[in-house]
Amino acid sequence: MSTTFTIDTSTSRANPTPAPMKRLTVPAIQRRKFEGKTQEPLVMLTAYTVRMAQLLDPHCDILLVGDSLGQVVYGLPSTLPVTLDMMCAHGAAVVRGSYHAVVVVDMPFGSYEASPEQAFMNASRVLAETGCAAIKMEGGAAMAPTIRFLTERGIPVMAHIGLTPQAINALGGYGARGRSQEEEAKIKGDAQAVAQAGAFSVVVEGVVEPIARSLTETTDIPVIGIGASAACDGQVLVAEDMLGLFERTPRFVKKFDDMAGRITDAVTRYAEEVRNRTFPGVEQTYLPKT
Repeated sequence: MSTTFTIDTSTSRANPTPAPMKRLTVPAIQRRKFEGKTQEPLVMLTAYTVRMAQLLDPHCDILLVGDSLGQVVYGLPSTLPVTLDMMCAHGAAVVRGSYHAVVVVDMPFGSYEASPEQAFMNASRVLAETGCAAIKMEGGAAMAPTIRFLTERGIPVMAHIGLTPQAINALGGYGARGRSQEEEAKIKGDAQAVAQAGAFSVVVEGVVEPIARSLTETTDIPVIGIGASAACDGQVLVAEDMLGLFERTPRFVKKFDDMAGRITDAVTRYAEEVRNRTFPGVEQTYLPKT
């Protein structure tokens, strides 16, 4: 983020002024993996709002408007109730708040599985209404025909394999994938299928480390890990998890801060000052003109 600001006269808020910069593109992300290797790993985080996008954008290659917003923003029990309207609204906000990163928007459950034509209709709506660069879809070999259908029609697709939260009812839980030979074979087959279908990258979630490492070495497109391996071509986390906004997070999350604790401290001090009538003070009060 630049150090200059513009003042919104309607709200008196200072908004960061983006530094002149050309936004990264999907082909640029794909080219980061050259001859099977990625020298500089891709940095990816979720974002759901303008302000969070403004803060994360200078540091990220990819901002994901994940359907995880169902739990993080709306307090839903899973990603399954998330709607296309929700994804479009939050996707547009993140695009408005960013100027550097490639913005990818999740396709919510039920918006793409029925047919390639359904997927194209809804994905084209997402791109048109949000201005994002690409969409993300869960599913491996079963979704390969749909991925090909979309990419051949100009819609870039990020695939998502391994632990796929939208299929949690079929998977039976959020445990790591790839512990059996059958699961390992399926995950590896899924990775090759989505790459051959034209996906520009693939998120590999909740997969045991040796398999994630092997996928990264054998898959032509960038492999972005979450609960996978440091050997992946990049990493993604839910921003609120890594910032420490939740007391409980998955095992694969590292908390880089304790934002929940800091917010609690700040609100505690605010509440005390309100009750003590020490806020607002002179600095926050409009006085008569003399």
